[in-house]
Amino acid sequence: MHKSTRRRILLVVMCLFLPPVLVLVSLTPEAAAAGFAASWPYKADRLESSQMVVVTASSSRSTTGVLTLRENRGGSWKTVLSGIPVTLGAGGIGKTKEGDKRTPSGVFRLGEAFGSAAGPEGLKLPYSIVGSRDYWIDAPGSAEYNQRVTFTGDPGSRWASYERLLHPLYKYAVVVRYNDEPVVPGKGSAIFLHIWRGAGQPTAGCIAMSESNLLKLMKQLDPELSPAIAIGTAD
Repeated sequence: MHKSTRRRILLVVMCLFLPPVLVLVSLTPEAAAAGFAASWPYKADRLESSQMVVVTASSSRSTTGVLTLRENRGGSWKTVLSGIPVTLGAGGIGKTKEGDKRTPSGVFRLGEAFGSAAGPEGLKLPYSIVGSRDYWIDAPGSAEYNQRVTFTGDPGSRWASYERLLHPLYKYAVVVRYNDEPVVPGKGSAIFLHIWRGAGQPTAGCIAMSESNLLKLMKQLDPELSPAIAIGTAD
């Protein structure tokens, strides 16, 4: 038998009896976000959300974006607010780990509102006033990682890293429920909608906007509609 023929037969036998090999392909943030405009309504349905904050960036490296608020009315998504400029993480979007300064991409439920000021009139979201003893823990090694904690002692003696919630940028804020079901140590923490430092000035990973626009948005959010947020890049 010719050598090339024997080689072909051997290859066929190997293909028949060797176990299949799974090839894992790591997608770039751009590839993962492909079809964002078409995919977020499907994900909203899976969350049973009828109210979506949609944040669109021009690319995964963008530090700014545009926010719209959409509501599902009778099976059709209607625009309630549009054209709100926002700032994003200094590293863009597509968060993978604590401290990467990137805003998470994907669809997440929105949680409670909080702030150092009294609750805005007409607000429907649960709201609590924070003080000097309120913190959000961003130390991955802590059992309280990515949780809000009230503590009367020295925070530096308890946590390697934390955020003080009594902060001018958190005069008003809304929790983005990223990395909370379950909490994965080191995946990222303390993601909020909050007041920006200024137009075009990026955040450490949050979504920020002017105080007036944040209040406008907060007053529209309704727990009865299970509000969520979708963050991605333009198709």
